[in-house]
Amino acid sequence: MVREQVRIDTRTLQWKCVESRTDSKRLSYGRFILSPLLKGQADTIGIAMRRALLGEIEGTCITRAKSAKIPHEYSTIVGIQESVHEILMNLKEIVLRSNLYGPCEAAICARGPGSITAKDIIAPPYVEIIDNTQQIASLTEPIELCIRLQIERNRGYRIKTSNNVQDGSYPIDAIFMPVRNVNYSIHSYGTGNAKHEILFLEIWTNGSLTPKEALQEASRNLIDLFIPFLQTEEENLHFEQNKHLLPLCPPLLPDKLVKIRKNKKKRALKSIFIDQLDLPPRVYHCLKRSNISTVFDLLNNSHEDLMKIEHLRIDDVKRIVAILEKHFGLDLPKTFP
Repeated sequence: MVREQVRIDTRTLQWKCVESRTDSKRLSYGRFILSPLLKGQADTIGIAMRRALLGEIEGTCITRAKSAKIPHEYSTIVGIQESVHEILMNLKEIVLRSNLYGPCEAAICARGPGSITAKDIIAPPYVEIIDNTQQIASLTEPIELCIRLQIERNRGYRIKTSNNVQDGSYPIDAIFMPVRNVNYSIHSYGTGNAKHEILFLEIWTNGSLTPKEALQEASRNLIDLFIPFLQTEEENLHFEQNKHLLPLCPPLLPDKLVKIRKNKKKRALKSIFIDQLDLPPRVYHCLKRSNISTVFDLLNNSHEDLMKIEHLRIDDVKRIVAILEKHFGLDLPKTFP
């Protein structure tokens, strides 16, 4: 646990982490201060940050499970101690961290007798299991249990309904929120016109990200929500009329906000791996041999660069360009003589 003495700087607005601890693999705590603020500002920021932390940050969950041995969600299987419903509830408790773009699949395939835990999940390399000890099921007989899982990244929560049952697979209530709880309090000091406030912000997360990471992500999301208000109505109208031709480029935004937006997009592209793009295996292996692992790496190569890769044909490059256009609205850079 890290705990620091609070020192108030009355000259410039500053934030600081004054306490940080990890209670378990699935529970982290952080306490932050922001000061000095004018009267009323702490409440404004506290309300906005609390809502952004709880509702605007994306998380990763198992959203669906499928097995040939599952006849019904409320059935039991011979040789398995837990009911199917209990297994689904255990899968719901597994905490994941990822930079997914779209859903992906994982699997569990184990043979009893023995205990099945989160470490038995075979997941893509870009999905991290926070607590490998999470219990899933107990096999009491020498039987084999195979379950296919669907993993998604989203925000908020999704309640399963009976209409979501598809081909013998069963939906799982998904709580995508990595922030479990947020509290804020306000301390006032000074008198008269010199009265100021300190905002104290407490954040609990599920371990998939630290409270500091959650605070910074929520701040970036809030900035993105307010950026449109910095544009004039004429700029917005011009964009609506030409959105199929030109990307939105806010020239009047403060340099710092433009830089934040660009950095966020860059981080996102670095987090999307090419094995999430539904490429043919041959094309995928050609790119990997050329040290192209993410969409960001891909966009650093022109059409001509890709054509120089061994065993990569022009039809393959066209397919890559089509995928980038469909999912991201992007194209490879072109080199000109």
